[in-house]
Amino acid sequence: MNRHINSREVVGEIVQASDSFEFRRGGLVSKNRAVLAAMTNKQSNEDGTLSDEEIRWLARRANDGFGITTTAAANVTEKGRGWEGEMGVWSDIHLPGLTRMANELNNAGTISLVQLFHGGMRAPFKLNGVQPVSASENTESGMDGLMTRSLTDEEVHSMVKSFTDAAVRCEKAGFHGVEIHGAHSYLICQFLGTVTNRRIDDWGGDLQGRSRFLQAIISSVREATGDDFLIVVRISPIIEKHGITLEDSLELASILCEMDIDALHISCWDVFQSVDGDEHGSNITRRFYDVLHNRLPLISTGAVWSSSDAQWLMQQGADLIGVGRAGIAHPDWANHLAKADYSPQRPPFTEQHLLEADLSPVFVEYMKRWKNFVIEQV
Repeated sequence: MNRHINSREVVGEIVQASDSFEFRRGGLVSKNRAVLAAMTNKQSNEDGTLSDEEIRWLARRANDGFGITTTAAANVTEKGRGWEGEMGVWSDIHLPGLTRMANELNNAGTISLVQLFHGGMRAPFKLNGVQPVSASENTESGMDGLMTRSLTDEEVHSMVKSFTDAAVRCEKAGFHGVEIHGAHSYLICQFLGTVTNRRIDDWGGDLQGRSRFLQAIISSVREATGDDFLIVVRISPIIEKHGITLEDSLELASILCEMDIDALHISCWDVFQSVDGDEHGSNITRRFYDVLHNRLPLISTGAVWSSSDAQWLMQQGADLIGVGRAGIAHPDWANHLAKADYSPQRPPFTEQHLLEADLSPVFVEYMKRWKNFVIEQV
């Protein structure tokens, strides 16, 4: 029996991954604890409009049982694209496709979210034709030796508006909310790191300064959208090369608890790894739960495959379970969470298996970049 509950224990009963979850805002109910995480798939059209293939693959997961369905990263400015085939939300030309997708997802009974991002230093010149921008002058592999240009104060404010305009567009299209992408080394993440953000103005310095860009986006989006519109924030707990430490990320979680958002999503890559140097052998999810203390719902994502994996992660403190690769290979993954022994096939998968799961040939080719995920048919 599904119970609309937020806490993990009610009258001695342990909450299950198959139980429903009710958000405090607007009474939106996810039919289970399964979240399809945002995933790059390169299926959108060149101008950022949604293709039939992009809508089909996402709607399949929604129809097959995911309680929350998140789109691929959607770029908020035309010149901030990170890859070809990227979804766009920077213009009203995207509204017809966004509206169609929102309708299909909502009709499937899922909570629909659009992930908003800007590539920053990961928006290559060869794709955008302009020098990449970031919090400071930065470079990394894949940038063809180019340095980024540091955004001016005026441009930072303009970027906040771009995120806000994109969120408003998503609300107009009919989505239930947005996920602000502050993870995976993209622009917001670059502002959060001590290595990538060396500014000496209000947008840099201590964590309060480095997180001001993210906070400004959250405040602006909340002011511009309706009372029932969900805002989720995704972060990477640790990125050493950018100067993002677990301690700072935990402090950021405390800051976000004081803001008007609806969930924090931590991108762990592997939720089972213990925290280096933690004498209690704790994992990242548990550390964030200890900070949040039920003040903010927690989504945790990384290497979850089986129903026992999902249940274990909830016992560590996650309210909602994010999956990527499992959802790619098994569109109906969420529908099996009530089975204690559910353990679906793991990689590698044949191209035919993925095509039958409604990945387009373009998406299948992209997944071949993931080591040992796709195997040639014998």
